[in-house]
Amino acid sequence: MYIANQEDLCAFVKRASSSPVLAIDTEFLREKTYYAKLCLIQMATEDEVALIDPFAVDDLRVLAPLLNNENIVKLFHAGGQDLEILYRTVGSLPKPLFDTQIAASLLGYTQQVGYAALVHSELGFTLKKADSYTDWSKRPLSNSQLSYAADDVLYLPRLYANMYQKLLEQGRLAWLTPDFEELIDPKRYHIDVYERFRKLKRASSLNRKQLSAAREVTAWREIEAQKRDIPRKWILSDEQIVEACKREPSSLDDLFMIRGIKEHLSTKDARSVLAAIGKGLGVSPENYPNLNGYSKSEPNVDAQVDLMMALLKLRAKENNVAWQTLANTNDLVAVARGHLEDIDVLKGWRYALVGKELLQLLMGEIVLVIQNGEVRVVSHSVC
Repeated sequence: MYIANQEDLCAFVKRASSSPVLAIDTEFLREKTYYAKLCLIQMATEDEVALIDPFAVDDLRVLAPLLNNENIVKLFHAGGQDLEILYRTVGSLPKPLFDTQIAASLLGYTQQVGYAALVHSELGFTLKKADSYTDWSKRPLSNSQLSYAADDVLYLPRLYANMYQKLLEQGRLAWLTPDFEELIDPKRYHIDVYERFRKLKRASSLNRKQLSAAREVTAWREIEAQKRDIPRKWILSDEQIVEACKREPSSLDDLFMIRGIKEHLSTKDARSVLAAIGKGLGVSPENYPNLNGYSKSEPNVDAQVDLMMALLKLRAKENNVAWQTLANTNDLVAVARGHLEDIDVLKGWRYALVGKELLQLLMGEIVLVIQNGEVRVVSHSVC
């Protein structure tokens, strides 16, 4: 059903309110804006698929009761961006939620398995992906676009039923709760502009003083991109920010020596960038940021991390879990250096599965050995 007026939208909300599940997906564009431009919302119950045209309805906030209804499980596949858009346009984050991509990692699939691949593997259907990169903002939408959009939610209820049963039988449903709770934490969708510098390309080439300047410039760029609703790179590229902070310019002439900056920035904006650099360079050294949050003086732990990774992959394979679901390399580095706070692998089911053993490995209580060509874990007392 294609919904292009408020009356039909309200009627669908009423019908869907009695459904035990609601599959959700969105189509959007982001090439020319800071915020995603919502072009279509797809929703499906067990009996009905609705394609909601946000350009044609008056108020999407009528969807909020569905999102907030705790008797309806909201289904997504890789739903992070969809949730960000819903939070911005509807004002609500759905609860309870089930994300099939996250769940799939506990059933032996790779961490970022695609929706089409999962549908084919679990349900035996092959999806057409011809309209993945079409312009969803143009109207009218073609029949092939509508069919593609509908498929993105049509199979989610059956996919959920299959995966739910498998996870239930394996005793792993509860494992997903912290991950799903994190997805619907509003803090996840609030941007700290003063942390954005950590994502700058080539930021590692800056010293800590220059990184302080990059923090200020990147925050200015983020605020401006939000106000103007344009991509941040249209204001300044990452490379230009890094180069500007590396040169530590003290005048507009110095700043304009960097390729492309004079063409990108008005004089007013250039003065703002120069002021931001000066502010960052003027920070006292004890307040200089670290790119990864750790001091460069901390010990090299490559050998420990290699051993920890071997143990991690061993337990992941034994339990048919994607190893990236347990921890990433940065997590292992943090643990090896003794930073044990707020590390997922040291919490809940991940701790039980491998986190406890990682700590035992670091303390020398267990060791890894090769027996009959395979990695084994043994108590240090046995060696």
